[in-house]
Amino acid sequence: MFKVLVTDPISDMGIQLLYDAEDVEVHRKAGLSEDELAAIIGEYDALLVRSQTKVTANIMKAAPGLKVIGRAGVGVDNIDLEAATNSGIVVINAPDGNTIATSEHTFAMMMSVARFIPQAYKKTVSGEWDRKSFVGVELRNKVLGILGMGRIGSEVAKRAKVFGMEVIGYDPFLTEERAEKIGVKLGTVNEIAAKADFITVHTPLTSETHHLIGKAQFALMKPGIRIINCARGGIIDELALVDAVNEGIVAGAAFDVFEEEPPAPDHPFLNNPRIIVTPHLGASTIEAQENVAIDVSAEVLHILRDEPFKNAVNMPPVPANVLNKLQPYFKLGEKIGRILGQITRGAVYEIIVNYAGDLADVDTSPLTRHIVKGVFAEQLESINIVNAMNLAKTRGVNVSVQTSTTSNSFTNLLTVTVKTKQEEKVLAGTLLAGIGERIVLIDQYPVDFTPEGHLLLISHNDKPGIIGRVGTLLGNNDVNIATMQVGRKVIGGSAIMVLTIDKQAPKEVLSELGTLSEIVNVRDLRI
Repeated sequence: MFKVLVTDPISDMGIQLLYDAEDVEVHRKAGLSEDELAAIIGEYDALLVRSQTKVTANIMKAAPGLKVIGRAGVGVDNIDLEAATNSGIVVINAPDGNTIATSEHTFAMMMSVARFIPQAYKKTVSGEWDRKSFVGVELRNKVLGILGMGRIGSEVAKRAKVFGMEVIGYDPFLTEERAEKIGVKLGTVNEIAAKADFITVHTPLTSETHHLIGKAQFALMKPGIRIINCARGGIIDELALVDAVNEGIVAGAAFDVFEEEPPAPDHPFLNNPRIIVTPHLGASTIEAQENVAIDVSAEVLHILRDEPFKNAVNMPPVPANVLNKLQPYFKLGEKIGRILGQITRGAVYEIIVNYAGDLADVDTSPLTRHIVKGVFAEQLESINIVNAMNLAKTRGVNVSVQTSTTSNSFTNLLTVTVKTKQEEKVLAGTLLAGIGERIVLIDQYPVDFTPEGHLLLISHNDKPGIIGRVGTLLGNNDVNIATMQVGRKVIGGSAIMVLTIDKQAPKEVLSELGTLSEIVNVRDLRI
């Protein structure tokens, strides 16, 4: 019998699958302290939690037989993933269970902001019969801009089409083929800002999406636009939104999330009559709470019975001999993917990985997962080495692997090609004994640099003096160059330089670099 411990409030209906299993015994013990949980966890094969229980490294150390930790929800902030991986414990969540709930809440907020429903309710119950102050707008024939076309964004698009709305979607990894299939036009953030009557955001909160909509975007919007955020606080600049409301650009906004939760009592959203707020209720439905528990229960059974499973958020078990050979390359592979993800324009539709040398003799699928994770890391906060391949597949990205027993002058060579409709980018790297990770090729240019620290990648025309001008400009702005690599194929043709600098270059310095004669492009790489 497998023993499963449930330590947080999860509905019986949600875990009925475990109760019905003949080979599973379920125990409920809520409100345990860390020490109390550590004292009993050694008896169990699986642990089910929501957000209350903190699953620490100490608890896992006390659980030599624990095979899986299930989180009945999306986030896993309360679980020490590194400790779980090191202990060989699979951590699973339920990323799909709240999709419908959040998409429906988005539409509820959209309807509310279009028809002033909360404001009208408040005035009516206070005794005022005011029909003139709340003249709203219809959704039919309006343009809806959706920033983020993942699971939730796609569900919102489906509902918008039924309401007769025209949908424009932005997502760095949304291909034209998939957009056409779901009836969505592709657009940039600024294009959506200029054309949309309603905008809703459904991206993760990353360094790339923080304040994705700010003053610059509000300046492009036509008066009367309405904004909805049921994703993450911080994607929209809250102060810039308030200014846009007060200036008459934004007719109304509906927010389920805040940059800081709960918001301060004097937060400007809370006393603005044109801004509707709810306390992060996107996933708060009976069905969603049951669905996430049902999904996790099914996965727990699969893992306990050694059956195929999905939705793991940490590294699955890998044979020791394979792990020993591949582990030194995991960081290199992910860094190669990260660089390619930052320098490639357009929606990725194909990733080709070539393993040459000794790497061709083992199952490299765990390493491929690290590479794919790196490619999408800047855009998808939920991506990890377990779900990377599935996320690539759902976004229509083909991942193929090639092998070769020879690798020219390197014992092992890892070459990754990323293809979009706009361009094709290639990066190759290796591990050198006593030196470590090295990038040895960018497109057709041979280079040799360590992928770490603060890096600048500059595309330029090979003309005398260009290196000096770059060095002088950086020096004048107190940015010190640690190393520089220049790659070219022919004298006077196109070339690249890769600079390692001691600190991150300010944005204005990068912009100034881009204006120098013969400079084609400047990219600040985040490794």
